[in-house]
Amino acid sequence: MSSPNHYKPNLRDLYFNLFEFLDIGRTSLGKGPFGDIDETAARQTLETFAQVCVNEVAPSFAESEHAPPVLENGEVKLPPLLKKAISAYYDAGMNQLELPPHMGGLGAPPSLAWGAFELLVGASAPVAFYTLGTLVSRVIDRLGTEAQKKRFLPAITEQRWIGTMVLTEPDAGSDVGAARAKARHVGGDVWEIEGVKRFITSAEHDASENIIHMVLARPEGAGPGTKGLSLFIVPKFWVEEDGKLGERNGVVCTKLEKKMGLKGSVTCELTFGDGKPARGLLLGEVHEGIRQMFHIIEQARMAVGMKSMATLSTAYLNALEFTQDRKQGSDLLAARDKTAPRVAIIRHPDVRRMLMAQKAHAEGMRALALFTASIQDQVEIKGGHRALEAAELDALNDLLLPLVKGYCSEKAYELLAVSLQCFGGSGYLADYPVEQYIRDQKIDTLYEGTTHIQALDLIMRKLARDGGATFQGLLGQIRQTAESDLGGKELETERKALGEALGALETMLGALMGKLGESLYHVGLQGNRVLASVAEVVIGWLLVRHAAVALERTKVNPGDKAFYAGKLASARWFCKEVLPNIAHHARMVEQGSLDLMEVPDEAF
Repeated sequence: MSSPNHYKPNLRDLYFNLFEFLDIGRTSLGKGPFGDIDETAARQTLETFAQVCVNEVAPSFAESEHAPPVLENGEVKLPPLLKKAISAYYDAGMNQLELPPHMGGLGAPPSLAWGAFELLVGASAPVAFYTLGTLVSRVIDRLGTEAQKKRFLPAITEQRWIGTMVLTEPDAGSDVGAARAKARHVGGDVWEIEGVKRFITSAEHDASENIIHMVLARPEGAGPGTKGLSLFIVPKFWVEEDGKLGERNGVVCTKLEKKMGLKGSVTCELTFGDGKPARGLLLGEVHEGIRQMFHIIEQARMAVGMKSMATLSTAYLNALEFTQDRKQGSDLLAARDKTAPRVAIIRHPDVRRMLMAQKAHAEGMRALALFTASIQDQVEIKGGHRALEAAELDALNDLLLPLVKGYCSEKAYELLAVSLQCFGGSGYLADYPVEQYIRDQKIDTLYEGTTHIQALDLIMRKLARDGGATFQGLLGQIRQTAESDLGGKELETERKALGEALGALETMLGALMGKLGESLYHVGLQGNRVLASVAEVVIGWLLVRHAAVALERTKVNPGDKAFYAGKLASARWFCKEVLPNIAHHARMVEQGSLDLMEVPDEAF
């Protein structure tokens, strides 16, 4: 069985992103709503959280795999170490980091909060998902009525109530607009919900005394599709107007899904109103359900991308440690010398190739995710979502989210197989954590919108929004870097590769737009390719900029020379091995046809 302390955080690269590249100590901390945390405190906070995650959260990783939660008479019992890990999260004050000061929190900017989330979700994704109450409380604080805030917020924070997002139904799946759960107004501010929801994370457990379900349902008389849905606060135990717990509400877990991985995170079927009314409150007393739910969905999509990145990062660091310790075979140059000494397998060229593929991508994904988080910082500083002054940055964040979720989840799954390969046959055993990483991570390409849903969102909504101005603005920044003298002679080759990749991406998108007159099927056939290409150009851009910072920092901080050399190596490998593939993808789009759509179904 894998070590309970499987998790290997990469604090050094986290610090590099936040404090050396993004420089949040200057751009975010102390600004606007983020007034009370300085860089020293931010670093200390991450250091403390990393210790908690390694020593107190990570031990639940293997236990919840081999002794998963069980459903008995409608109630779910969690294994002891998992409950202990959840308590450790709260005991360390991790839930207070992102809460605003008026809710008793520290008011950290999203960049710092997502950095802390990487540590938590890398140590144990199930534990991270049992902390959704923090997000639910922020949504109620932002969108709820004053009465709803007084009713729920103190207990969610102080009593550690856990929250859920309840969208999916058995017959609807990803088609949220096909939901059939009904809501009936029964007087005052009370509604009754009736229906069945499935694939609901953390919807039943004994880790907290109450669970707050955020439920999409269709009020009687409302129209079809997503616009007819409203969002309701439906607690497991009814909450009285003064915030005190009432009787058990009519929402029951009727099934616990048996899954290939992520077994510590319960995935439930919930039945509302079967034999007993499931009472709820209309969030904000307005019928804007899908808009309100997207405050949760967008955070969840970001969280999934972070989870994939964090999993790949710790898988890589586990593989790196193994390849440094494991001795097998002689150096390839001495292969014919039977007396040559055995070497650590990190000396073998193919192993080094696999390690660098993981390293460059893990660092690239972290760069993408935290760059996106830094945009979220600026959105909040300029007034938050829907604020006119923040509109351009808000649009950029929207554009980047499908890249974070779609690309990171898809690419991480591919590269986790490379992580396992570094262990040889040992990687297939439960002695090492990578085989569980693979099973736990696969879900990331599926929930909160599959990879292709992210691709369609990117192409059909985000790229075309505002006449393409946001996307062209991002490409303009990338072009500026490619055409600059950033990094001098040292990065000349990388800047050239970035410029060529950008040109290939523009060719690809032009070709796709030209084919839309023939059929939208072209988007369906090429969407994932476009999503990956956009993400890789953005990541290449960020890694080149990272390399330039590393070159400068080496001069003033020579003691960290090896780390900075690694940053330079990651950028060079990515620009040489990944970016040239975008030209191939562009040709594939240009040559794309509808032949596949004309193959008879029976032929499959």
